[in-house]
Amino acid sequence: MVSARETDQETAEAKEQVRTSRSRGRPRSFDRATALEKALMAFWEHGYEATSVSDLTRIMGIGAPSLYAAFGDKRTLFEEVVGVYAGTHGAFGDRALAEESTARAAVERTLREAAAAYTDPAHPYGCLVVHAATNCTSPEVEALLRERRNASISGLESRIEADVVAGRLPAGTDAAALARHTGAMIQGMSQQARDGASRAELTALAEIAMTIWPQG
Repeated sequence: MVSARETDQETAEAKEQVRTSRSRGRPRSFDRATALEKALMAFWEHGYEATSVSDLTRIMGIGAPSLYAAFGDKRTLFEEVVGVYAGTHGAFGDRALAEESTARAAVERTLREAAAAYTDPAHPYGCLVVHAATNCTSPEVEALLRERRNASISGLESRIEADVVAGRLPAGTDAAALARHTGAMIQGMSQQARDGASRAELTALAEIAMTIWPQG
């Protein structure tokens, strides 16, 4: 576990190196997008707290001065990583809501795609937004991840409410509870994937989860 003191020391030393490098006019000598993807994988695998600046520079293949000059501090880098993740590896839920005609169809698709994505050996298992919050002691990072998770639930709740109004779901359907149930399933599937659950096992959970949905 990396202590806050060690992180602060790394930050201070790296920022001093940045000032020195800038004074010499050293040009950036790495591909920013590639380095960012490597940082994403590190945070996804180990979480925010356990990934130190020295880990990041080693994995990204750059020096601390380049990291700070290009991305800011560790938290700012992580915020950018979360944005990239949401638009790439973690975008399947938003796509399902945008492309499916009903909330039920969107949730069924999201859970099935989560089962596949969370167990894909091409990258770390589970969901970065869920896993990165583990043992996190940064209030700003906790807030960032919490807001993203809650925003997903709120978006689904609005979609369910619209289906109730349109008669696609029965009047009296508890949209908030149904949306939160879906959020709990997604978060739980992420952790189970990290614990070794297979795609087939998570798909079976998704099928069970859909049985509680009311019929329109």
